[in-house]
Amino acid sequence: MSIDLQALKAKAVEAMESPDKTRVVVGMATCGISAGARPVYETLKKEVADRKLENVNPVITGCIGMCIYEPLVEVFVPGQPKVTYIHMNPEKMTRVVEEHLQGGKVVEEYTIAGDKKANGAKRLEDLQFYAKQKRVVLRNCGIINPEDINEYFAKDGYEALRKALCEMTPAEVIDVMKASGLRGRGGAGFPTGLKWSFAAPNKADQKYIICNADEGDPGAFMDRSVLEGDPHAVLEAMAIGGYAIGATKVYVYVRAEYPVAVERLKIAIAQAKEAGVLGKNIFGSGFDFDVDIRLGAGAFVCGEETALIASIEGKRGMSRNKPPFPANKGLWGKPTVINNVETLANIAQIIRKGADWFRSFGTEKSPGTKVFALGGKINNTGLLEVPMGITLREVIYDIGGGCPNGKAFKAVQTGGPSGGCITTENLDTPIDFDGLVAIGSMMGSGGMIVMDEDNCMVDIARFFLDFTVDESCGKCTPCREGTKRMLEILDKITSGKGTMDDLKALDELAENIRLTSLCALGQTAPNPVLSTMKHFRNEYEAHVNEKSCPAGVCRKLVHYEIIADKCKGCTLCARNCPASAITGKVKEAHVIDQSKCVKCGVCMDNCRFNAIVRK
Repeated sequence: MSIDLQALKAKAVEAMESPDKTRVVVGMATCGISAGARPVYETLKKEVADRKLENVNPVITGCIGMCIYEPLVEVFVPGQPKVTYIHMNPEKMTRVVEEHLQGGKVVEEYTIAGDKKANGAKRLEDLQFYAKQKRVVLRNCGIINPEDINEYFAKDGYEALRKALCEMTPAEVIDVMKASGLRGRGGAGFPTGLKWSFAAPNKADQKYIICNADEGDPGAFMDRSVLEGDPHAVLEAMAIGGYAIGATKVYVYVRAEYPVAVERLKIAIAQAKEAGVLGKNIFGSGFDFDVDIRLGAGAFVCGEETALIASIEGKRGMSRNKPPFPANKGLWGKPTVINNVETLANIAQIIRKGADWFRSFGTEKSPGTKVFALGGKINNTGLLEVPMGITLREVIYDIGGGCPNGKAFKAVQTGGPSGGCITTENLDTPIDFDGLVAIGSMMGSGGMIVMDEDNCMVDIARFFLDFTVDESCGKCTPCREGTKRMLEILDKITSGKGTMDDLKALDELAENIRLTSLCALGQTAPNPVLSTMKHFRNEYEAHVNEKSCPAGVCRKLVHYEIIADKCKGCTLCARNCPASAITGKVKEAHVIDQSKCVKCGVCMDNCRFNAIVRK
C-alpha cells in the first residue's frame, strides 16, 4: 500500500498549528482523570459550543508530567506564549473560557504563576522539575492527542517504520539496535538488539513479538502513561521489531486495571490499520503485521516473561525453567521476543535518528534516558524522564524538590518489591543499571518511592514482602513458603514479640530464597528486607530489644499520652477520638485510656497545643 507520509504530516501540522485556531489541551491520562479532568473537558467543550467559539479547538492529551498540578489545562493562542492552568475544575474552566478564550485576558490566579511553589515560573517548562529532564520516550506525551493518528503523523510518526521497511534489511535494523546500546527498560537491562539477534535466525512458520505492559510495581505508572499518551510510538516499534526478526504477529499484554490505556490502544490499532501502517503489505514492502491485545488479571508474576507467555496461552501464569529461552521457544513453542513499553518507545527514534544520536546522552554502558514515576514523601510527584547517569541527589532534590514540610530525607526505594532502599550516603550514585546494582538496589521498571524521617524502615520492608507473598505464583517452594516465613517474622518484630534470633533467621531465609527460587520474583523478594537491615539495623534492634518503633509507625509499639501541664481542656481530642478513649472535663487536663486506645493518632493531629505526645 502506497502511503505519502510527508503529505500526511504536512496536513496534520497545519491542523495542529493553525494560525486561526486556539488549541486548548486537557491532560486526560489516568492521573488527570482521577483528579477530575473529565468534567473539566466536558465543560470546556460545552462552553465552546454554547458560545460558538469556532476558533477554539478542545483537545485531550496524555500525562503532562506534573501530577501534583492535575487537572492541567494548557492554552495555545497563535502568536502568544503558552498558558498553563493548574488545579482546574468546571467552575474555573467556565471562567477561563469566558475571560481568556473569549475575552482575551489570561486568568492569572489559575495559572502556574499563581502558585507560590512555582517560584515565579510562568510555564511548566520553566519549573525546576523540568530543568534536568530530557524527553525521548515522553516526547509526545502531554502534547499530542493520543486518539488521533494524524497528530502522531505530525511528529514524524511511522517514518521510522517506512525507513526500516523500504530502506533497510532486517539485519541492518538489528545492527542499528545493537549499536545504539539500548537496554531493556523493564528491569533486567538486557541489550535489545542482542535479544532480537537471538530470535532472527531461528526458522519457524510463525514468530511473535510481545509487548510487556504488565506494569505491577507499587507506585509505578510509566508504561501506563506512555500507552495513554503515545500509543502509536509503541505500535510502530513493534512493527519494526517484527520486521527485524521475521514476526508478523504481536500481542500487547496489558493489565485490565489500565482501562484508559486499553481503550486508546484499541483506537490506535484501528486507526493504524485504516491508514495502512499496520495490516497487509505495509508501505508496499510485502510485510504483513497484525496486533492483538491480551488483558492480564493483575498477577505481578506475569511481568516475568515465561509466566506472561503462559498467561497468553490460557494457562496459569507461572514461570518455567530456562533454557529454552523465548527467543528460541516462546509463545506456543515459537520464537518470541518480549520487550516492555518503555523499551519499545525508544525504537522509532533510534531508527530515524541513528545509534550515535541515542548514545549522545546517558552513559557508555547505559545509553539513553530512563522514565521514573516519582512518588512518596516528595514535593514534586510526577512522571519524569532523565538521562542515564544523573545522580539520585539531582532527582530527589533538584527535580523532586525534596521532602515536604521540611522533613529530612531518609531513603528512596528503587526497583519496587525487587529493589532496595538507598540512603543519603549513596545519593551521589549515578543512576544506571550497573550503578544501582552495585549499591544493593536495581533500576527495575522505574518506580521511585521516597521516604522521610517519619517512615519506619521495618514497616516498609514488611509492606513490600507482604506484596510479594500475595503475588507469588506458588510454583517453587523457596518463594511460596520462604517469603511467608519472612513475613511472619516481620509481623512478629513489628508487634513487639521479636528476638535477636529472628533477625538471624531473616538473614538466613533471605539468602536461601535468593539463591534457590525459580524466577526473578523469588530471587529478588528478599531485597527490601536485606537492604533495610543493612542500612537501618538500629531500627530493627530497637523493635526487638527496646520494643519500640523509633518512627512511631508500628501501632503495637507506640502509645499516646496527654501532657497535663499543656492540656487546655478544649475537648477537641475527645470529640475526634474514634474509640472514645479520652475523658476529661472542659478546661481540665484530659486522660487517654490505654486499654481503649486504637493508636490511630487522630488525637495528636487535632491537638492545637502540642499537649499529646507519641512514645
